[in-house]
Amino acid sequence: MSLSLHITHQLGDFTLDAGFEAGPGVTALFGPSGSGKSSISNAVAGLIQPDFGRIALHDKLLYDAPSRVFVPPHKRRVGYVFQDGRLFPHMTVEGNIRFAMRFARSPGDPARIVELLGLAGLMQRRPRLLSGGEKQRVALARALMSDPEILLMDEPLAALDEPRKEEILPYLERLRDQTDIPILYVSHSVAEVARLADNLVILQDGKVVQEGPTEKVLSDPAAMPFVGVREAGSILRARVLKHGSDGLCRLAISGGELTLPGVTAKPNSDIRIRVLAQDILLSLHHPEGLSSRNILPVVVESIRLGDGPGAAVSLRAGDDHLLARITAQAARELHLTPGLRCYAILKATAVPKGSIGH
Repeated sequence: MSLSLHITHQLGDFTLDAGFEAGPGVTALFGPSGSGKSSISNAVAGLIQPDFGRIALHDKLLYDAPSRVFVPPHKRRVGYVFQDGRLFPHMTVEGNIRFAMRFARSPGDPARIVELLGLAGLMQRRPRLLSGGEKQRVALARALMSDPEILLMDEPLAALDEPRKEEILPYLERLRDQTDIPILYVSHSVAEVARLADNLVILQDGKVVQEGPTEKVLSDPAAMPFVGVREAGSILRARVLKHGSDGLCRLAISGGELTLPGVTAKPNSDIRIRVLAQDILLSLHHPEGLSSRNILPVVVESIRLGDGPGAAVSLRAGDDHLLARITAQAARELHLTPGLRCYAILKATAVPKGSIGH
């Protein structure tokens, strides 16, 4: 594991008592404001010292209460990207990026990082002339140039509007896919987590309530109260087969094929698809005469009834998990039970805008 953390810390009336292990890739800390996400990130960075516990990074102790180990922040190989970027206003983009090299044990190739984050045309600009998305890309490049062993990103897109988020998300995907630096990503956005995270840790009131691979956690009915019924859904991994002249794209998933609009990835590319639970219909028999062509054979894995009229149904489609939200009455009338084979119907427009990523 890249990061192992088990800490307790008292902050006024708030008690943080959390533990998890994070491997390579992107591990997202998800939860509402005040759930402990930023406190965990600050503990990893050494900006706060927990009351008790242990934090290890690549088998190196950063903090261990019993043995009184606490590595100060400047000696930790941690890159930190904050919500507001925090660039040096008197320096150019190039100056901000190169500033971090003085803290690196083995400085990376600036040209590679500049290319990775699409900054070549911005190098001589000062921060006041950059958009919000550009500032965050520069802050990310500066963090990478410090040669970190882990990258912390604390709500890096929270201050951006939707167009700026869409501008920077592809660069974050490239960072995830083209580097081997583990990333701890703090967010309260399900859409960001679904698009970027390999693993997910859900926090509530200072405690870990769900953790595991993102696809598995988000499709678990037990996670719906923490994610929210309108945001609950699933992630499917798909391969692009063919783009049609009508603007629709054929995709292969483990449980069959889908036809969706808005896919820009090239044929043979692997992408993620986010499907909301509220956009899935269930049928006991293969439906005929529907406008939707996205019909998948599925197996019911579990059913969770809420306090209201709804029911969350966990489904398996091939090797993938799906989550459907239907009424409890419909679940009873369909006699849904674990192991039942049925069909899931997805509209071609069911995938939320901006949720298709690499």
